[in-house]
Amino acid sequence: MLRSMYSGISGMKANQTKMDVVGNNVANVGTSAFKKESARFSDALNQTFLYASAPGGVIGGVNPGQVGIGTKVSGIFKNMIQGPIQPTGRPTDLAMDGDGFFTVQTGVNQYAYTRDGSFSLDLNGNLVTADGYKVLGEDGNPIEIPKAVDANGNPAPDGAKNVKKVLSFNIDKEGKISYLLEDGTKMPLVDKNGNIVKGTQQKLKIAVFQNPEGLKLLGGNLYSESANSGQPLKTAVHGQINQGAIEMSNVDLSEEFTEMIVTTRAFQASSKVITTSDELLQEIINLKR
Repeated sequence: MLRSMYSGISGMKANQTKMDVVGNNVANVGTSAFKKESARFSDALNQTFLYASAPGGVIGGVNPGQVGIGTKVSGIFKNMIQGPIQPTGRPTDLAMDGDGFFTVQTGVNQYAYTRDGSFSLDLNGNLVTADGYKVLGEDGNPIEIPKAVDANGNPAPDGAKNVKKVLSFNIDKEGKISYLLEDGTKMPLVDKNGNIVKGTQQKLKIAVFQNPEGLKLLGGNLYSESANSGQPLKTAVHGQINQGAIEMSNVDLSEEFTEMIVTTRAFQASSKVITTSDELLQEIINLKR
């Protein structure tokens, strides 16, 4: 009977953890690019009462007889399925359609990855996250959207001479950035052979991982590498980038509410095991009276 009480306790603990996961999913139903999680259980130890024996002579074999001692959380898994893409019309909003993460700098030689492309521009024209982390380009430098450029395509102050104002910018499916200047010309610069002049075009740095579910959550919609995610693949094809849109959460409220009901009932059933075991113990105690 005491064993059944401990089994009930383990069931309550496991279902409490599962409810924590479900609650976090529901809380983040409106979080950009949020990836829902799910808790999985496995049985705990099993105590053997009858040992297995092989058939022999006229006597058949005997199967083992075991009693379980509860359950435990075997793992909490991230579901990296892409969420729906929502148009916003903001030119700094980017949505990744397919594999890949935007790369941001969180400190000196410190980097993180995100699917949340709700970016904006700071005072210096840097493309930044909501927390101010700079979005990086393929060359490892922050992406800067200048207000004006000189004849060589370099960012220049508005008041400088012989500069052209940038009217708008465009980010294509591959993450390449181009500009429309006030005189109607476009950047990047192109030489007489039609080739892009080196250093006049920026491109977003997109990271693709062999095991994205292995990434470590940092909060703020950011991920970092872990021992099981590995480093970004050097040669990998990433998804298409959609400008003027963001990826929404992949949480399905109907599924989460169903999980909430099942988890609640499982928690109640586990608590009932404890109260029923207590009643049986009380009956044993009353035998002495």
